[in-house]
Amino acid sequence: MNYVIGAASLIATLLIYIVCRKINQRYPSPFTIPVLVGTVIIVIGLLVFDIPYETYNIGAKWINELLGPAVVALAYPLYKQWDMLTKNIIPILTSVVVAAIVGVGSGVLLAKWFGFGHDIIYSISPKSVTTPVAMDIAHSIGGVPSLAAVFVMLAGIGGAVMSSYVYKFTKIDGFLGKGLGMGCASHAIGIAMAMENSEEEGAAATIGMGMSSIVVSIITQPLIWLLV
Repeated sequence: MNYVIGAASLIATLLIYIVCRKINQRYPSPFTIPVLVGTVIIVIGLLVFDIPYETYNIGAKWINELLGPAVVALAYPLYKQWDMLTKNIIPILTSVVVAAIVGVGSGVLLAKWFGFGHDIIYSISPKSVTTPVAMDIAHSIGGVPSLAAVFVMLAGIGGAVMSSYVYKFTKIDGFLGKGLGMGCASHAIGIAMAMENSEEEGAAATIGMGMSSIVVSIITQPLIWLLV
């Protein structure tokens, strides 16, 4: 029975993504990106049909398992754009460090200002890095790993939705700035969007996500001590 449920949830997820991608291609907008529309459809479907997430995840979890190989595959565009990245190493390093400080600091201060407890503050602080890293950071500083994963998802989708408006407002139009912004703020979702624009932007987003994970791992605990 589990095999049937797993196959059904996996196929349903893939079909929903394909449909959402078609919608985005026909009506291009930050609010029609497949990850946002697809997530809403799946959540509504689970609620309407009263399907437990654990049941849905029997098959859908295999999509998540592909995240690791997908991240490893990003080494290829990095290799192809290596000269461009090494020539811009100083602005890249500076941007990543600033983005990491802003990413951690904004989450901590927002949670503090709204009066949330320490468990929420510790869980939201690593929201701007990819899910496995964020969960490990949250666990190490006393947060809730599963809650950290939720904040990562919200940050990724939020960044993907708002990125075009932010870039228009700030007049950022270079592939390096846009790519680093997406990688540092929206991790894997940001990389996927950056790759659709150009290989250079995707490579910048990849290096941004990777370096941001390292920097955030180092600065999260000291920043919490300073701000909380």
